[in-house]
Amino acid sequence: MKLKPAGIIVILAIIGALGYFAISPRLSEIKKENSSQISTTPPATDAGTDNGNLTPSATSNPSASNTTTTANTESREFNYTPEKPQNGTLRGVVEVGATGFNSFVINMDNQKRWEIVSKDFGESLTYEGLATTDDIRTGLKKYLAAMFDKGVSKNNMHFVISSGAQKEPKTTTISNELKKVGYVVNNVTADQEGKFGFRATVPPSFADNSFLVDIGSGNTKISWEENGTLKSLELPGAKYYEKNIPDEQVYNEVKAQVSKIPENKRNVGFILGGVPFTLAKQHRKDEERYTVLKNAGDYKAVDKKMAAGLNIYKAIADATGTDTFVFDWDANFTIGFLLSLNK
Repeated sequence: MKLKPAGIIVILAIIGALGYFAISPRLSEIKKENSSQISTTPPATDAGTDNGNLTPSATSNPSASNTTTTANTESREFNYTPEKPQNGTLRGVVEVGATGFNSFVINMDNQKRWEIVSKDFGESLTYEGLATTDDIRTGLKKYLAAMFDKGVSKNNMHFVISSGAQKEPKTTTISNELKKVGYVVNNVTADQEGKFGFRATVPPSFADNSFLVDIGSGNTKISWEENGTLKSLELPGAKYYEKNIPDEQVYNEVKAQVSKIPENKRNVGFILGGVPFTLAKQHRKDEERYTVLKNAGDYKAVDKKMAAGLNIYKAIADATGTDTFVFDWDANFTIGFLLSLNK
């Protein structure tokens, strides 16, 4: 039987349809395989690098503060718990600063173990309204009464005037008034501040491989332990801009001086000061004592003081290569002063 052309076309069409249905499942599998090869998931990034007692955290809790912002969403934790004092005594110390008082009450035992009982960072008696000697005397009486109410005896109350505050005329008047009521007022140098800060802030297990940074308004203190002796440096503070000193000049000076820290003392930078306080406040999670700061470049400055402080912070990090700076919410150089007392 001879097929007509139309019949041949119909048969070919039937064969083609059968062939298509026969290989269609395989084509579908090939398509899926190719699709899975083309669509890739971005590689997971390292959440952080462990450093001693540091542990990475997957998320951060940025503050809603409108003063600064952070670009980095990663945060790390410093998991260290200081030893508790045993049978301690309440001791108070007041820092007479350039614009007001910072006060601290600690419980400290005879092994120099301590814990904070109360603290007022820049929220205690300020100098506003203290225009006359009588104003200062009245203000001090109220302030001292509040400290005594916390359980501190007069014999365990101490006053310290920071190196920067000693240049302010009003602190001299306040010092004189305190002396009239029987208190010893201790003037400390920048060198002492750095060393006191180290003793109060750097945990014993980190004392032989880490250093302290205290970025103040008037100066910056750097300290570390070397061969059993504390070394310290005094550098420009966060208000250097008031003297019209260029950022680059301060950056270079800080970087050059901080390079003196031995390489084996650069494990962790423990940090104090007004600008670090503001930075840590942005991403403090709860009420933890220690907050690991982000890199300087992850913060945005909104005023000259913060910009200057970040410039100093960056210079220190660049000079040391240290990638971990831990802010201590409880420590202050004045607590180190208490630790230095024999009684």
